[in-house]
Amino acid sequence: MDGLANNFMVVSGPAWAPSRTRPSSFVGQWGRLVSTAIALLPLTGMAAHAQAPSGPLPPKPGVEVQVPPQDTPAKVKVQVRLVDTPVTVRDGHGDMVHNLEAHDFQITDNGVAQQISHFDLGGDPLSMVLLVETSSRIEPLLPQVRKTGILFTQTVMGPSGEAAVVGFNDAIDKLQDFTANGDLIENTIAHVGPGTSGSRLYDAMAVGVEMLQSRPQATADKPGRRRVLMILSEATDAGSEAKLGEVLRQAQLANVTIYSIGLSTTRAELQAKPKDTRPKITPPGTFPLPPQPGTPQTPTSEENRYGNIDLMAAAVWVVEHIHDQVKDHALEVAATATGGAHLATFKDRSIEKAIDEIGGELHSQYTISYTPTGSDATGYHEIKVNVVRNDAKNLKVRARPGYYLASPES
Repeated sequence: MDGLANNFMVVSGPAWAPSRTRPSSFVGQWGRLVSTAIALLPLTGMAAHAQAPSGPLPPKPGVEVQVPPQDTPAKVKVQVRLVDTPVTVRDGHGDMVHNLEAHDFQITDNGVAQQISHFDLGGDPLSMVLLVETSSRIEPLLPQVRKTGILFTQTVMGPSGEAAVVGFNDAIDKLQDFTANGDLIENTIAHVGPGTSGSRLYDAMAVGVEMLQSRPQATADKPGRRRVLMILSEATDAGSEAKLGEVLRQAQLANVTIYSIGLSTTRAELQAKPKDTRPKITPPGTFPLPPQPGTPQTPTSEENRYGNIDLMAAAVWVVEHIHDQVKDHALEVAATATGGAHLATFKDRSIEKAIDEIGGELHSQYTISYTPTGSDATGYHEIKVNVVRNDAKNLKVRARPGYYLASPES
């Protein structure tokens, strides 16, 4: 009763509480008020219950009855905020063309013309991850690799660039995180040491792409940084859990361009110093070490590996079929799929010359960005870049072939 009285007092009564010093007549009046209120409560509930309609309200005349929405599956739309594609243009002599403007290019996404939102010629700063194979198989080539640090920082990174260094064999080691300090990069490269005989190339590529995803991403009104993965390695993978197609899908969506310098194990063997003077157990002109799987090992075996294949078709195929491995030309396919380039070093190109060529291209190529419109379907998106000048037929244009857009549920 005291609880009910207090509640009633708060709602309807004065702002003070009953006191023991109140006259007995006041207490009696207060009790009668409480009793009356309690007695009226059931009647109030009955009145409210009597007034409530039973069942749903009938529709008013002339008013359309609203039907609850049916459970229809929502249409999945996947948006890509910005697509960057490096574009390299050369003339009939193989020289870079530097005098093109944005209006000289036409770009389509799945056949739909796109509006260029950002255009640049070699000026956007670079964020690079340098992947260096440290397998014991290429140990004789490591002295050459160690001398390339200053060339890499001066020719490839440039004054506004940053880089990180990752070594890989059976293990993957982050040797140097991102830094704009060229001395740190040069010192890291100068002390690259040999490891085990394995080569987890695809796993290392996955790590490099993941690292680059942390760098500032371009937007429609802000260029951000160009993301480049540079690989010094054999074109052989052994022991990776990642699939090449998976890595390339992620690289395309993250706007990562892959450049590769193919190291030659055959050349490494030819350049290696003999470890002893004991008579050889194999005839001259043969190799005591086992060849790469499925290929004979000869002084020209590396050159024979780079035959005439449709790299563009192979790049599209491996991105669409991520669970199938590419047995040959992995570095070439990776570069083609992302708009980069692959340079072999067996015949007449040294590692130093390859790095110099890549640096020259990076600082002389066009960067074109667009936000996809009119084509948001999942699956593979084909990118086509054309020059629309009078002399376009004499120009060779190289760009990334496309990207794969998976649905959020996949």
